[in-house]
Amino acid sequence: MTAVATEWNVYRARLYDAVALGRAGAPGAGATVAQNVFARFEGASGEYGAHEQLESTSESAYEGFEGALGTVQSSLSEGDVSGAASAADEASSHLQTAQQAAAGQQATRVLDLLVLGSRASNAAMVAALGAFEAAATIAEETMTAFEDALVYSQIEEADAESYEAFENALAGIGSAAGNEDASGVTEQARAALDATVTGAYALVQPESVAGAGHLSTMQARGWDAAALASAGGPGQAYAHTVTLNSYRARVADSDWLAANDAADAASTAVENVFAHFEGANAHDALEEADGEAYEAFEGGLEDLSSAIENGSGDGIDSAIETVDTNLVTGIEALVGGEDARAALESAFFRARIADARELYRLGDADSAATIVSDVFARFEENELGFHETMEHESEDLYHRFEEEHLTSLQSAYENDDSEAVATHHDGVQQALLDFEAALSTAVASGAEADYMIGRAFDAAGLAALSETDRAATVIQDTFAHFESGAAGFHEALEEADEETYESFESTLTDVRSAAEDGGDVTAAATAFNDEAIAAAYAIAGSAGGNGEAATAIVQDVFATFEEARVHEMLEEADHDAYENFEAALSDYSKGLTNGDGNPTRMADATRTGQFAVVGAVDSAPSGSGGHGGEESEETESSLSGGPNVVEGVPEDADHVVDMEAVAYAPEELTVSVGDKVAWEHVGGEPHSVTAVEDDLPEDATYWASGGFESESAAREGWESGEGAVQSGQSYVHTFETAGEHGYVCIPHEAAGMVGTVIVEE
Repeated sequence: MTAVATEWNVYRARLYDAVALGRAGAPGAGATVAQNVFARFEGASGEYGAHEQLESTSESAYEGFEGALGTVQSSLSEGDVSGAASAADEASSHLQTAQQAAAGQQATRVLDLLVLGSRASNAAMVAALGAFEAAATIAEETMTAFEDALVYSQIEEADAESYEAFENALAGIGSAAGNEDASGVTEQARAALDATVTGAYALVQPESVAGAGHLSTMQARGWDAAALASAGGPGQAYAHTVTLNSYRARVADSDWLAANDAADAASTAVENVFAHFEGANAHDALEEADGEAYEAFEGGLEDLSSAIENGSGDGIDSAIETVDTNLVTGIEALVGGEDARAALESAFFRARIADARELYRLGDADSAATIVSDVFARFEENELGFHETMEHESEDLYHRFEEEHLTSLQSAYENDDSEAVATHHDGVQQALLDFEAALSTAVASGAEADYMIGRAFDAAGLAALSETDRAATVIQDTFAHFESGAAGFHEALEEADEETYESFESTLTDVRSAAEDGGDVTAAATAFNDEAIAAAYAIAGSAGGNGEAATAIVQDVFATFEEARVHEMLEEADHDAYENFEAALSDYSKGLTNGDGNPTRMADATRTGQFAVVGAVDSAPSGSGGHGGEESEETESSLSGGPNVVEGVPEDADHVVDMEAVAYAPEELTVSVGDKVAWEHVGGEPHSVTAVEDDLPEDATYWASGGFESESAAREGWESGEGAVQSGQSYVHTFETAGEHGYVCIPHEAAGMVGTVIVEE
């Protein structure tokens, strides 16, 4: 039970990993960590698995932990980091209660101290992401938790040197973070962890308790590496700015539409931006980041609508400037990375240069030249840091963009030289694309999503001017650009989210079809816009980019182990466990270096080491799921599915939803009346598919795995083992009522396993 208690300590440490990522501006990555914690916990059954032992040790602690863990995930998904931090404290407290019951008060105090060391280590993780304010906050919160902990006075009495070293290291983290010294933060975080390990040995006998606890800390740091590797992308904040940046090009379109006697189309363009913003994730993000820019942006949109309605050219220009200025301000408030800002400016430039080409084709060379002149002025002003970033990235690229092509393009328009226009337009676009391709794929993908949104709405504008053939050609070229790679956007989207990738291509094709068939091109472009923004969020949330820093964490764990007291303890306790632990660490480190590091084997090997050090290696759970012996088979065999739970997936199913460890994929599915949907178990423990009565259309018949007639009956049935969909099975339901049908997985509801089926006539 002491070994089980040390495994619970890993979960406690990982709770604070999730919160740390939220503080670092990556709440989406933090939510994913929380979801992964839940998935591993659900799989940790068996006699001495963390899941089953928590439930048997304390039912209230078990329920409280799962509920609070679910709140950590949901809060981070909503960007509520403070709420997630409070929930993490609650979840940790429930595990602490179980540790006291399982291993005793003194062992729990040792584990408390080691959790504090793990929390301090998170400062180094967020510093690697450039989040120095978050690193300082982590140090402050760890200090407060230390002062409030039961171990505070005990460690001071047992080992005053470790006590002082820990406090000094926390202060050192704050100081280094204030100086934006990442290596200094890492050094002090390591000192803080070392102090807690030394103190742990001073606090308790036998030393095997501290040794097992130290191994659990190493496991927690291995998970830190995984979190850091996955959080290396630009994050949700960047996806918010992709949305805001797309509005810049769309609003600029209203100017040339109004100038070409298409006031209705210009008004529609502005109205669509306003409507999209009101429902966008970027709405609240901008309001929170810069309230003044948020209000000025919305006010500028209102002024722009009025100016278009009144036919005021000066009013249109003034309102567009207000809108653009405040969108730029909002972008600066939301993302601090130079590459991210510059990539967005590159996308805006590409869209505007494309606008100039369309105006030239329409016979308005003067307006085309004016657009290029504006782009040149913004470049010289270093708007969003683009000028300096491009010059720093490549002197050759900088000269090619500005001197060889941009200035020549303006002259070509002024001279009405169509051959020169073609040459230098392509030259500018290629230079900008080459710049984006030199950045991280996630950042470049956001820029390309913006550019392609701009082109889709260009097609809508052209269609409004009765230029439908040209509109179709624009989309054909845009599709070809995407298929050619688009600075890595194509591959990144396909890898990040297959469903969004398919919807992206499908809706882009719909824009072209609408242009060719005389359909509503604006509506089709709007649908494509939604998918392009979804693509940006999918890629930003799944992108990595800190593999080197993550590898350094695992290498440090290895180096620490070689010199640690627990090294000899593990080798003497069980040589196989010792060798497996070292091999797993080595393989994990190599995997991170190659970009495909999987922490599961490392975690399993470390857990076995924890059991070995306390003399219980034969009781260690086996495998990543933690199932021991035949118990899991007996548990599953006692469950029943009921009506419409079948083996495999029926061939006539119109749609299939994957039931993963703690998620439905896709979470939202759109079907037609009469469609048959199959929910296939593809991972994790048994699941349920349970409709939520309050989230069903009024005249819909209740549905759920198990064939229950009400939600309350379904929930009661689950407690009796009914309504379960297990490995190799699927639940099947045919929808006959239009509307939105909300549903949940009862055992994983707290982890956010919810879904929606939208049924259309």
